[in-house]
Amino acid sequence: MVVQELERQHTSRLVVPAPAPIGQPAVVVDGISKRFVSKPLAPWKEPTVVTANADVSFSVARNEIFGILGANGSGKSTLIRMISTLLIPDEGRIEVFGLDVRRDEAEVKKLINRVSVEASFFKKLSPLENLGYALRLYGRTGADVRGETVATLERLGIERSKMDKPLEELSRGMQQKVAIARAFLTSPVLLLLDEPTTGLDPRSKHEVQRFVRELRDEHDATILLCTHDMAEAEELCERMAVLHKGRLVALDTVPGLKARAGAEMGVAEPTLEAVFIHLTGRSLDDEDDEGEAA
Repeated sequence: MVVQELERQHTSRLVVPAPAPIGQPAVVVDGISKRFVSKPLAPWKEPTVVTANADVSFSVARNEIFGILGANGSGKSTLIRMISTLLIPDEGRIEVFGLDVRRDEAEVKKLINRVSVEASFFKKLSPLENLGYALRLYGRTGADVRGETVATLERLGIERSKMDKPLEELSRGMQQKVAIARAFLTSPVLLLLDEPTTGLDPRSKHEVQRFVRELRDEHDATILLCTHDMAEAEELCERMAVLHKGRLVALDTVPGLKARAGAEMGVAEPTLEAVFIHLTGRSLDDEDDEGEAA
């Protein structure tokens, strides 16, 4: 009864806002900086200050698929967490469809959904039970919703025989697919994808990428994608921001990035990976010296 009452109260507050006016940016990141202080166990040692993001600025157009590239520790996930209201910037401002993430936190949360490498679930419950609970919080119930849920899981390669098994018995890749299904089924206005296809096989990656395009095209969603997969970034993203040690070092379309780096490198048609190495001095598999939030 307590859970049902909490669901009822939550659902009653969940009114989907009207879409932002055409032409208004979906996301504005203006001069954002974020630092973390690590206190050593030894009291005589000085605390260590780690800069995760430093004076980062960009905007994302409504209905755009926008990529964020960076090596491990470059500040990508910290930036996504600030946009999703999970972290508070030390400096600068972030707006989501005109709403300030600090001042209008509750309203911003109604507009977004986030998929990260580490998905949060009730591990004792099945995929269908987890998704049914999540969708009730968005006011979505009934036989039609269950049918849509089953169809979405099947399209992501999850067999019906596994839909009723506890999530803890499924592989990490399967759990990631359920997280992606949860995000798609809630039809967010802004979808934040933080390494969404990590651990998935090539076919599953292709299915997720198709879903991303459908969500943008059919539901007028705006999508921010953090990825280590160069082919995925080039396939999906209209523009990309490249982060290095917490700073924005490049912002352009894929052809624009290639043209700029190619001219500097003396290469007519460089690969995106070659462009990234040229801009940052390292590959995506390397780890930046500056860390970010765990």
